[in-house]
Amino acid sequence: MGAARPVAQAEAALVRHYRRLVRFAYLALPADRDRHSRVLAAHAAVQRALPTRWTLRNERSRRNDPDHQDDVGHQEDAGHQEDRTHRNDPAADGTTDPVYAALRLRVLRAALRPRPAARLLAPRVWGLRLFTPHGGEEDAALDHALAALDAPARAAFALRTVEGLNAEQAAGVLRQAGVAQPMAAVAAAAGVATGPDPALPAFDPCAVRVQPTDLLRRRRTLTAALTVGVLGLTTTAAVLGGPGSGDGSARTARSASAPPPPGAVDPARLLRVAPDAWQHTARIDFSAWPARGDRREDATLLRRALTAWVQPGPQTRAEPGTDTSPPAEAPHLLFAGTVDGTGVVVLYDGRRIARYADGQQGGLDLARADDSDVTTAGAVALRRQGPAVRYLLAPWVESAETRRIDQPEVAARPLDHPDGLTAPAPGGGLADCQGATVLQLHSSPVIAEKHAFLLADLGGVVPAHLTYTPPPDRTPSDRSPSDRPQPDRSPSPQPVQPAQPDQAPREATGQDALLAWAWAGCAVPDGGPGVKQLNLWAFAVQALPQNAGSASWVCLRADRWTGDGSAASAVVLPAVRGAQRTGGGPGRACSRFEQDTVAWTWWRSPQGTEYVLAAGSRRVTRLTVKGPDWSADRAAPDHALAVERPARAAVQVEALLDNGSRIGPPH
Repeated sequence: MGAARPVAQAEAALVRHYRRLVRFAYLALPADRDRHSRVLAAHAAVQRALPTRWTLRNERSRRNDPDHQDDVGHQEDAGHQEDRTHRNDPAADGTTDPVYAALRLRVLRAALRPRPAARLLAPRVWGLRLFTPHGGEEDAALDHALAALDAPARAAFALRTVEGLNAEQAAGVLRQAGVAQPMAAVAAAAGVATGPDPALPAFDPCAVRVQPTDLLRRRRTLTAALTVGVLGLTTTAAVLGGPGSGDGSARTARSASAPPPPGAVDPARLLRVAPDAWQHTARIDFSAWPARGDRREDATLLRRALTAWVQPGPQTRAEPGTDTSPPAEAPHLLFAGTVDGTGVVVLYDGRRIARYADGQQGGLDLARADDSDVTTAGAVALRRQGPAVRYLLAPWVESAETRRIDQPEVAARPLDHPDGLTAPAPGGGLADCQGATVLQLHSSPVIAEKHAFLLADLGGVVPAHLTYTPPPDRTPSDRSPSDRPQPDRSPSPQPVQPAQPDQAPREATGQDALLAWAWAGCAVPDGGPGVKQLNLWAFAVQALPQNAGSASWVCLRADRWTGDGSAASAVVLPAVRGAQRTGGGPGRACSRFEQDTVAWTWWRSPQGTEYVLAAGSRRVTRLTVKGPDWSADRAAPDHALAVERPARAAVQVEALLDNGSRIGPPH
């Protein structure tokens, strides 16, 4: 019975100080989690802090160890105290209540070193989402600042604000918790403006709001589970879902008929970020955008936009792979204003951009925008009128220009953008290689010095980011392909050059990148809405026979916000405008997960001779070409091969890599 009393005292202290401990854990936990997970993790950390007889026995044995002197050994003499949450309370440092101090230390250790297995033991909530209410702009700025801190600094902030400890006391508690540099953590936390009181509901995981999850998705999940349970009887789906239950329009009709949750269309719940929040956070994405526009206080317009999202209808349009369910948490307000005579609202819920426009031609457009960054969150297509597009630019964009993708030698033209809203700019895709205009944006030096990037309008809400990967043996200052020496075309074997290091994708603003996009941009494999990034990889340069110049081999990759992607190989030949596609298809070819590729094409020389041209990436050492009754198998020190044939026929191409494996062209 010796340990029973300390356990009972610890339970009494935990119940008495529960709200304070959970608030402390909420601030100390990683701020980049979604608020539902963070709320549950904070409650789990506090509940698991309750000691057992076994843990108390271990702590008692450690008290005599000089390496483990902390306040957990003084619980037996603790008395009950009234909860004092005011930060000027003299008892707030825990020195007069060692039981509370021991509980706080356990919570702190759990927040500093969260274990993945502990998430399995966290409380579970079925069918509901829990989140702390959104506060004002200062609350959002504090959330962003906490997300930029490491775990010890967040813990120091919580000790200083929630617990009211001074710097020395906070450092002492951090030292007990095992932090190697407690004073550095306290100093980092001191750089965060406290702003709102962390005792307010916005930072109180015990003052949560409740909202249902995606009810339609739950219904579909249950339907699928029941279908499996009855061994695939199709009648189960008919009974549960009814005719057309898998049809998107039917789901929209059922969703539109359901009343919105209480408060879901209240404009007051929208999150507004401080205008300079992007300058004080390491999380540079759409969540760092402030609210802009001349109607951001127009509650009527904002309510219409929220209603359109909560109750999707016939005017709701979603890009491929985009969920149409209502936002699980209160979204960020990014823009609300009148654009070309139409009320426009842009919202962001951490996963999707929702663009609402008034009028019969308006409605709600939803697009994926999760895992965005300084470039992919650089702009939103705000309003379209014919071929012209008005963009809303990120707050970190210092200057903006437009340039023709087919005229790399022509200087970019400045684009006015007062308060982030651009003048009308030409839009359209890249498929025709003729007249497509892209945005060239320059980031503020606060983000990166001399950083520019290109965005292309593909008809979606968020433009695609254009990048360029040069050949492995080339840099932007190297000679152009036409200046390269001709290789020895004798049939004798040649030594294979070692593979050059990988080149990483870079911004497509250099002259070599602009030239490559001008030559081959029309070969993009997927130019529709929902594309996050387009990369052009120049994987080989081939000297053509008969001194006919050089061929540039490229692979263009389109990566979507959903994680899907596709690639297309193409060749740029002399005296031919644009690129000739040679293969490709969906998959991860030409990505960092599949960096080896080979492509081929027929080519007729200026003298009329037919050739099979083949080229591979940096690790290709040998190329094999097989026709109906002939074959050519040669070492490829320059990763390319040209085989003269009298007439065109079906051929097969295979490449040998330096590790002995073989690959073929993508299909």
